[in-house]
Amino acid sequence: MIKPTAKHAAIHADLLARITSGAWPPGTAIPREAELAREFDCTRPTVARALAALVEAGLIERRRRAGSRVVERRAREALLRIPLIREEIEATGRAYGYHRLSRRRGTPPSAIRALLGPGPALRVTCLHSADGRPYQLEDRWISLATAPGAEAEAFLDAGPNDWLVRTVPFSVAEHSLSAAAANEAEAEALAIPVGAPVFVIERATWLDGAAVTFARLTHPGAGFRLLTRDVGPA
Repeated sequence: MIKPTAKHAAIHADLLARITSGAWPPGTAIPREAELAREFDCTRPTVARALAALVEAGLIERRRRAGSRVVERRAREALLRIPLIREEIEATGRAYGYHRLSRRRGTPPSAIRALLGPGPALRVTCLHSADGRPYQLEDRWISLATAPGAEAEAFLDAGPNDWLVRTVPFSVAEHSLSAAAANEAEAEALAIPVGAPVFVIERATWLDGAAVTFARLTHPGAGFRLLTRDVGPA
């Protein structure tokens, strides 16, 4: 763990904001240490410590002779892999469909606010379909303190899942899987009876200790199948 100093912490926060806001999108070349040292009016070792902290968090990568770049992000894979919903559906040979149901800035319920923190948040609900049939209801809160670029997104043509994976990194993800009975809103969106069984994935992500998003992903229980694959040592 890199011990912060006041200057190092300020530079780290500034560079982190450039990544999370989209000012430095994935693949962007990071200015060299000497250039950053001039910009921040500090020594190169101070800049190096700030960059090292971003490398440690998995946000930038350093290559010999090629310099540093913002990490290209893909769907994350761990013991449980949940890919982009579009890819998940198209991998089965079905046609993917998307419809945004609502989008608003507001105050999350207390349990979600405890996770995301007291700052502003954006709530987006949308429906993903497979061959025209409801497949997943996505109810997502995004912290605008951690992912400020979300406020400029309408999410009319593509959902927040696509945008987050492409634009905003995360260092930790937590998943909760459960069975439940559909409430009225879920039943209406998924075209199933109230009380019908649904499979629910709740996912929260963090970036460098700050919460990025919380999503409740609800699927009709009948016919839903979740496939996981563990990759062992070669």
